Amino acid sequence: MSFFKSKGFKYIKNLIIGVGAAVVLLGALFKIQSWPYASEMLTVGLVTEAGLFLMLGLLGPEKDYYWEKLYPGLDKYNSDITAIEVGGATGGSSLAALDGDRVDRQLEGMLTELQTMSRSMSSLKALQEVDFSGTSEQIRRMSDFYADLNEAMANIKESVDDTRQYKEQLAALNQNLGSLNSVYGGMLSAMANIGGPRN
Repeated sequence: MSFFKSKGFKYIKNLIIGVGAAVVLLGALFKIQSWPYASEMLTVGLVTEAGLFLMLGLLGPEKDYYWEKLYPGLDKYNSDITAIEVGGATGGSSLAALDGDRVDRQLEGMLTELQTMSRSMSSLKALQEVDFSGTSEQIRRMSDFYADLNEAMANIKESVDDTRQYKEQLAALNQNLGSLNSVYGGMLSAMANIGGPRN
């Protein structure tokens, strides 16, 4: 039975199938064109193909992977599956057995991620349905408000500057008045001396 699983048998089987199909097609062409040996070619090709199909039906389908060699009982329903050790019973690392709880936890994690993605998609859909038609008008109003606010701040700054200049001028005026008072006092003293009694 191992011969039928070998690469050599698979190559020979594919070669015979291909050659048999080619003979059948050539026989059909010969028959359509009414050329000699058409019946013989059709007969040889169809007998070859029939034998191959009979053999394939008896052998059964092939598996791509033989996981039951690593996990004995994997191809049987309700079997107790444990991993075999690599390198025989004495050495090698032990392969992990299928863990139902671990698979359940991974599936729960995947389900949680999918639910999170679903909520995110719902949020995106709600955002897509929002009406932004009045947004430009609101932005324009906010821009006007900020422009007015900047103008008011400039006016306040000018008022502060004017107040500062006014205070400086008042201080200068007070100083000038103090000087004038001194001069006036001096003048009064001088006039008193001038208008005083003569000997």
